[in-house]
Amino acid sequence: MPRIRSAILAAAATLPLALSGCMGVGNIPSANTPITQQEAAQGAEYHPQLLSEFGGTYQGPGSSYIQSVGQNIAVQSGLANARSDFTVSVLNSPVNNAFAIPGGYVYTTRQLVGLMNNEAELAAVMGHEVGHVAARHAQRRQANAQQNQIFGALGAILSGVVLGDSGLGNTLSRGFLQGSQLLTLSYSRSQESEADALGVQYLTRAGYDPKAMGTVLASLAAQTQLDAQLQGRDNATIPEWASTHPDPASRVREALALAGTATGVTNRDTFMTSIDGLLYGDDPAQGVIEGRQFLHPDLRLAFTAPQGFYMVNGTSAVSINGQSGKAQLALRPYNGNIDSYIRGVFTELGGQQQRLAPQSIQRTTVNGIPAAYGTARVNNGSSQVDVVVFAYEFSNSQAYHFAAITQAGRADVFTPMFNSMRRISAAEAQAIVPRRIDIYTVRSGDTVASVARQMAYADNQVARFRVLNGLGSSDALQVGQRVKVVVRAR
Repeated sequence: MPRIRSAILAAAATLPLALSGCMGVGNIPSANTPITQQEAAQGAEYHPQLLSEFGGTYQGPGSSYIQSVGQNIAVQSGLANARSDFTVSVLNSPVNNAFAIPGGYVYTTRQLVGLMNNEAELAAVMGHEVGHVAARHAQRRQANAQQNQIFGALGAILSGVVLGDSGLGNTLSRGFLQGSQLLTLSYSRSQESEADALGVQYLTRAGYDPKAMGTVLASLAAQTQLDAQLQGRDNATIPEWASTHPDPASRVREALALAGTATGVTNRDTFMTSIDGLLYGDDPAQGVIEGRQFLHPDLRLAFTAPQGFYMVNGTSAVSINGQSGKAQLALRPYNGNIDSYIRGVFTELGGQQQRLAPQSIQRTTVNGIPAAYGTARVNNGSSQVDVVVFAYEFSNSQAYHFAAITQAGRADVFTPMFNSMRRISAAEAQAIVPRRIDIYTVRSGDTVASVARQMAYADNQVARFRVLNGLGSSDALQVGQRVKVVVRAR
């Protein structure tokens, strides 16, 4: 929820409409066709919008190095001959994600880079995404399935960002899938395999160990499983690169088989040195999630998610997800009238396909903050759902709101969260510091357990450490080995 910018639907309403109909679906170039003028123009148009939507660029430790590696591997695709023809961006996002768009634009989040363990793995992820573009998978998807303008145009262009679903409705529940969650549908299994194969080819051409495709997929599968465990879920349907690119665990075997007995460099030490100090997890400027609590030091607010729910800190909103409902915290322009503010949120949630309005609006006060809320019951085809908008007036010119959806009669599951919204003090805000990756050299006597105690988390330190470093359950540390630990920034 960085520098909270605009209404929950603003980005989602603008980007897809701007992109609809702009990519032809007639003649689809093959994987060895250079970037076309049309693709270059499209990429240049979308690039600034995507940077804004995904939290902007990260300029901290490792950013220049990551860009250089991305350009080096992208050249291997044959889309262009010059490194300068590719724009590689490191996104300031705490979500494991990577994607590419036509025109030579490649993106990875700093969080995903932090999960990698050598330069070859970084090149593998970049190569996989470039492979989607080189194979024109987006164009083929659009040619095979003409999606509607709102939910398909941008999805047919991007590679690798998640489309989620609350499972509680169609049109209405889709209104809760904003920003990065709305941007694309996952590729087919055959397209994923083709992108893996192209990525392995690029790694080999560049002199990297092609087995890196398999090892990075293994880390992604382990991270996805760990996230599900930490959040008390039985699945991995959260916005991550691993879940957008289906079944990474089984693809590990395929990627390793593609690599065969070929060898190459991994450049592990160079990679470790370059990412030392990399920001990890939430950027305090965008708010932070600590357990079930979300705190924003700049906006000076905090709330607590209900028991059994997990949060995802997105670029336009904070999503709160659980089996019995879904909610988001966001904002929209405020003119001092909280009733009209709430009605405006309902209108945006309904969109053009459904007229949505609250049955009534009730005023209240939450921890000294003036507030109001409204509820609408909607026929969702086979069932009914309740939509609640709960808004808070932080000043005459600023308001924030939760938009929540549950099965009919179950909206009270969010009542504790609505009542937990509070202002935080200057001292509490100042105490919020970021986490960063620190490269540690293993010493004599060190064990996984002893080094993991440095991890800046109150729980599951060993599990987090093993996944972060690509260590199996029985792997031990070796003296002189360089490993990653997550620490509080000093």
